[in-house]
Amino acid sequence: MKAKTLPGALALAALPLAIASTQVQAQSMEMAISTILPENMSNNEVYPALVHFKNLVETRTDGEITVSIFGNSQLGSEVETASEVQGGRTLQSTIITTGAMSSFYDDYQLMTAPFIFDNWRQAWTFFDSEWFADFMSGTIEEANMRYLGTFDDGGGFVAFTNNKRPIKTVEDLEGLNIRTEENPGHVAIMKSLGASATPLPWGEVITALETGLADGQFNAPVLNVTYNFDEVTDYTTLTGHVYNSAAWLVSEDWFQSLTEAQQEAIVTSAREAVAIGHGMSGALATASWEESCERFEECYIMPPEERARMAEIATPAWKDWIVNDFGIDEEKVDAFLEEVARVGEEVSESDVAVYGR
Repeated sequence: MKAKTLPGALALAALPLAIASTQVQAQSMEMAISTILPENMSNNEVYPALVHFKNLVETRTDGEITVSIFGNSQLGSEVETASEVQGGRTLQSTIITTGAMSSFYDDYQLMTAPFIFDNWRQAWTFFDSEWFADFMSGTIEEANMRYLGTFDDGGGFVAFTNNKRPIKTVEDLEGLNIRTEENPGHVAIMKSLGASATPLPWGEVITALETGLADGQFNAPVLNVTYNFDEVTDYTTLTGHVYNSAAWLVSEDWFQSLTEAQQEAIVTSAREAVAIGHGMSGALATASWEESCERFEECYIMPPEERARMAEIATPAWKDWIVNDFGIDEEKVDAFLEEVARVGEEVSESDVAVYGR
């Protein structure tokens, strides 16, 4: 009799230990997030947003999920960290910029479209829309990663810097040799505007400008002042011909292992963090542009009319590249551009209707 009941007794004795073990595992679940940006609360928009996300998630899950943030590329390059996130075992989340994102989700190359946004309100409304969330849902099937939101990369809108002359019209680009990212879309845009393009990795940009290999480059004003491009170029023009962005991704396998309440905490906290990032991005970009005007020999903001003129030249060339060379279906390209334009019109009309009466 005792022999028959012994296994049951052992099982009952072990049950509290099993429950305790499960509780410990739940309480110590980690969400590790990687970013290439520094762990600094004032020189970029991503890290402060992630700190806020960490506080929200840990509070909303009562400590069941702990969030760890690894900045400064501590865990590897964007491509390396995204590859790790796909498995979700040692790294659960990452934030990667356009070029790297396109390596995992081809359709993200659409974000290289020239003159895509006219202002931050249009950009942020588009990125935060249900349309764009549906567009990005393809990352689950193609890359086993779930999209949480989009940050501006360095403020989004870019500015030229060059050491030849101020760029005030499309004609001023004629004959300039502009360094671009190693992205064929950017090369197509520069060539259509009359410049030649020299694709170079980031680490070679300063040397190229110092030696004359390139006459200029373009980046967000935040980067232009952070990396002292005023020391190797004299003129800067805010054109916004490219909008740099960074997608926030989480491992789909890891996300599906969470309870519904934990998933809700992740999603809602991410959306609030992205909103904080938007505001800080705009503030940093504005401050950096003001600093650019103090440090460069001359600064210039291109007016809407000239931007529209340049867009009429650059957009068809970019579209030809993305359809015929990169291979994205033309109908998908048109739908993307039409939605961006629709959002811009809706934002403008809504602002006037609500606040301009």
